Amino acid sequence: MPLKNKPSLLKLLLFVFSFFTVVITFAKEGDVTIPVAKKGVIDLRQADLLNEKISLSGEWAIYWKKLITPQVKTIVPTAFVPFPALWKNTIINGSTLTPIGYASYTLTILLPKHTNKLALEIPDTYTSYRIFVNDEMFANSGNPDSLKENGRPKWIQKTIEIANQSDTLYVILQVANFWHSKGGPYKNIVIGDKDKLFSEKEKSDAYDFVLTGCLFMGGLFFLGLYLFGSHDKPILYFALFCITYSYRVIGSGGYVLHSIYPKLSFTLTTHLEYISLFFSFIFFSLYTKYLYPKENNQYAFLTGFWSCVIICAIVVIFPLKVFSQLLNPFLVIMFGMIVYFAFIYIRALLNKRVGSLYSVISTIVLLNVFSLINLQYFGITEPPKGMLFTGYILFFFFQSLTLSFRFAITLKRAKVEAEQGLKAKNEFLSTMSHEIRTPLNSILGMTNLVLMDNPRPEQKEQLNVLLFSANNLLSIVNDILDYNKFEAGKVKFESIETDLYSISKNIVSGFQSITNEKGIDINLHIDPSFQDKILSDPTRISQVLNNLLSNAIKFTRKGHVTLKIELIDQTLATVTLKISVEDTGIGIAQEKQKMIFEQFTQADTSTSRNFGGTGLGLAICKKILELQGSSLHLTSEQGKGSVFYFTQSFPKIVSSEKKIIIALDSLPTEESKPLTGISILLVEDNEVNVLVAKTFLERWGAIVDVAINGQEALNKLDNNKHRIILMDLHMPVMDGYEATRRLRASGIQLPIIALTASLPGDFKGKIQDLGLNYVIVKPFVPAYLFKVILHFTDLHHSTDLKEVS
Repeated sequence: MPLKNKPSLLKLLLFVFSFFTVVITFAKEGDVTIPVAKKGVIDLRQADLLNEKISLSGEWAIYWKKLITPQVKTIVPTAFVPFPALWKNTIINGSTLTPIGYASYTLTILLPKHTNKLALEIPDTYTSYRIFVNDEMFANSGNPDSLKENGRPKWIQKTIEIANQSDTLYVILQVANFWHSKGGPYKNIVIGDKDKLFSEKEKSDAYDFVLTGCLFMGGLFFLGLYLFGSHDKPILYFALFCITYSYRVIGSGGYVLHSIYPKLSFTLTTHLEYISLFFSFIFFSLYTKYLYPKENNQYAFLTGFWSCVIICAIVVIFPLKVFSQLLNPFLVIMFGMIVYFAFIYIRALLNKRVGSLYSVISTIVLLNVFSLINLQYFGITEPPKGMLFTGYILFFFFQSLTLSFRFAITLKRAKVEAEQGLKAKNEFLSTMSHEIRTPLNSILGMTNLVLMDNPRPEQKEQLNVLLFSANNLLSIVNDILDYNKFEAGKVKFESIETDLYSISKNIVSGFQSITNEKGIDINLHIDPSFQDKILSDPTRISQVLNNLLSNAIKFTRKGHVTLKIELIDQTLATVTLKISVEDTGIGIAQEKQKMIFEQFTQADTSTSRNFGGTGLGLAICKKILELQGSSLHLTSEQGKGSVFYFTQSFPKIVSSEKKIIIALDSLPTEESKPLTGISILLVEDNEVNVLVAKTFLERWGAIVDVAINGQEALNKLDNNKHRIILMDLHMPVMDGYEATRRLRASGIQLPIIALTASLPGDFKGKIQDLGLNYVIVKPFVPAYLFKVILHFTDLHHSTDLKEVS
């Protein structure tokens, strides 16, 4: 909390404290206690019962150890005693009454003539009562009796209209207690206007229901947040606190739950009433401990915590007569712990912990609420129900803010960690790509070299298998890296002139040898109405078609695979095509058709064993199409085949927009050694890669000088001799980035082509900055390297190689 905000904080805390403590002064304004009963009679003839409710307190006649009825009115009372008062606080003839026993009370009420309709507000007693008004049974809670076995305890508060109202009311109250450590009446019976008393009762019940609902639903919300979210212990314990304490709101005080379900077991409800209080306090203690662990004092916490646990155990094991005596000791522990909680929250506030300000405010609110409840419990004051309701809601609100801030910061921290993890994953994949591509370059290069040396037929067959396997491994690596790029959102699509007809034809031709070996047909059907070239990303559309066809061929043992391009719609500017790949393969069961589009997933675990593959091909196709505003669909029947298809709109190429592409037919062949007399500086630290590249270059007639790092390249370069530099980017002593930068800084203008196993993303943006003319990623295709070198040896320096690629 910044120091400049401390005055505002103090004002806020002072306001909260004043808001609750001021009620103590005015709490009794609603109860006019001036009329007091004397010698068993209360005179209300001058009272304004229309606007006032009167507590029937004062001296009532008591008949100790007697349960008198309207039929017995001549019995002389034992004494006149203060009412209400617990029996342990009642003295008759110098002797204090015992909590266990039974008694009757009588009171005569003198009312004004022609008064409005009245009602009595009757509280609970320890622990059963029966009341008569003018010789008629008026209300009861439980069954008071002179014998324990015939009695039945119950706690219910009632507001009942006085039906046969007269100028004088004769009230008989029977009370019995054999079950509780306290006995006798402890709350005032109130008389007043019927409509007002009923309205107050409904309002009080509404407060209890709303508060219970808020606490219970809030508890469930935080419990769900814990179970399905962060698994943060403070959230769990606050949820349990709210749920357990919600019972206490309707299961004690006004006993609203007992009024709704009067047949509930008294033993069960009293145990729940006490357990809900003790357990909720245990949960709140644990909540505070885990919320601010560094501010927590272990000894103070354990003292309060285990005291509550022991009290809870006593409640579970012993009867009401025993555990009801623990409430006052518990209140002492509770207030001590609340003060301790306040100390923790203030320390947290000073240490600038998350949400500590709201924790401090909520603790002050809670202290005030519990103070008012206990003042009410001891009969000192009667706080308005709305005040207590507001206090509970404020407490819950401020604690929720504390957890909300905590959850938000945890979520933000998790987001940062996830981003760091993603960055680490990308760096790992980049490194692994370099490490995998480097030996792959050697394998592919050496295999191609041996194939060019006219091997024996059986050797040629073995070399072709090796070449196929290496290319397959390269394809898997590319799939994984591609999917990583899609997930990281680092894919950008080109929009250049694309001849979809030629691309499709070349791709189908490329799979011809594989389908011939499997004994299946591969077909290409292109709608004759489709004649235009389109604007698209040829690399990505080739990738989609390659993946779909490769997938179809892999899972087809007999029959055919067909690539179809159908014209759906076209305008002057756009064309909409449906592109589908149909096969007669194994098909996919209906329930597994959605899962195959997920990464690293195939329809069955046996599929990967039988057919191979990473399960990334379809996921990549789906991602590519989604990023271009299309979607991949599937229709399939198990055992009969599948059709993968998508519909996509493309801009058409208008004649005026067509670019001139340099034809490659005029390029010389590799066998003619067109690089004869051209000196090339090859900068590479891997011996096998040096051997591969040097062998190809010398076959094409070039003179090759080798440098094993960037520093050696600077020393060996002869600007008058060398025509082009092939530069690896990752080398010891000095890498290719630094070497290129120094060459350009010294005025060297020779074409520098990066020949690297790094991912394109690793050097994106550095090509122009460093002065690299072009980048070829290992493992390279020899024919492509040949065309690139021809291009730069003819033009010396060019930065756009799309014309020759």
